[in-house]
Amino acid sequence: VQLQASGGGLVQAGGSLRLSCAASTSTFSRYVMGWFRQAPGKEREFVAAIGRNDGRTYYADSVKGRFTISRDNARNTVALQMNSLKAEDTAVYYCAADSQRILSTYRVPDYAYWGQGTLVTVSS
Repeated sequence: VQLQASGGGLVQAGGSLRLSCAASTSTFSRYVMGWFRQAPGKEREFVAAIGRNDGRTYYADSVKGRFTISRDNARNTVALQMNSLKAEDTAVYYCAADSQRILSTYRVPDYAYWGQGTLVTVSS
């Protein structure tokens, strides 16, 4: 499956952005979908994940209450709504897909498919 992320940009602290990821597959509902991010000089880290059909979500503590992940299985897309952005949210954001598990996972190695990344810059 190929993933195409979009929606990144420059925003002031306290602002909002919405990221979107389009998947090129006819079996999108069979994938757990996740968002990860990687800041300069840091390892890639988990942000949020959403289950296949039940829509169960899972968030990193650092974004809980500010970010919302959602999916549209009819349109093969997953979105990340980011509110109350902080300077420390600055990173390249990646969407990822996992076809092996039913429940959401936060582990980078569990995701076999990755998008190209979209840059989010939050100015303080």
